[in-house]
Amino acid sequence: MTSLDLQISPKLSEMPPTKTLGLISDTHVPTRAKQIPKEVFTAFDKVDYIVHAGDFVDLSVIDELEQLAPVLAVYGNMDGSEIRGKLPKLNSVKIFNWKIGVMHDPGALFGIRKMNEIARNNGFNVLVYGHTHNAHVRWEGTTLFINPGSPTNPIPPFISKPTVALLTVTQKEITPQIIQI
Repeated sequence: MTSLDLQISPKLSEMPPTKTLGLISDTHVPTRAKQIPKEVFTAFDKVDYIVHAGDFVDLSVIDELEQLAPVLAVYGNMDGSEIRGKLPKLNSVKIFNWKIGVMHDPGALFGIRKMNEIARNNGFNVLVYGHTHNAHVRWEGTTLFINPGSPTNPIPPFISKPTVALLTVTQKEITPQIIQI
């Protein structure tokens, strides 16, 4: 059999294309952590994109994460004027037919109503957010709200563990996963 005779298995050719997003927020480098934990780089080793939901504190965080994959980001409440001047408050990306939005503080502490309004008004299928430092996954109908938590500063630290998240996206579905690091 020559290399021209090789065929792709029918099952393999029927598999849907998949994109994986690494979700991260509230890194607070260097004020609350000296650097991004190495476990983040391990968890994000094979991601196609990284979404950072703000509170970098230093732009070097983006440079480090971009060594792995392109970064979509927004500023957070702890980010200074340099970061606010370079990043928006609300951002989004479309993958296949899914619109994934990101905002640091969509009002999660006040309940789901404001978050639903932001998702609906912007046509988001997914809203990635931060601010609480607590990992959280919630489906409201067909809309996913996900907070990856914080890899450096979980709150409260005696209960919460450092976390990031992965979002697996195909043409037909979105699957979230919180990763404890």
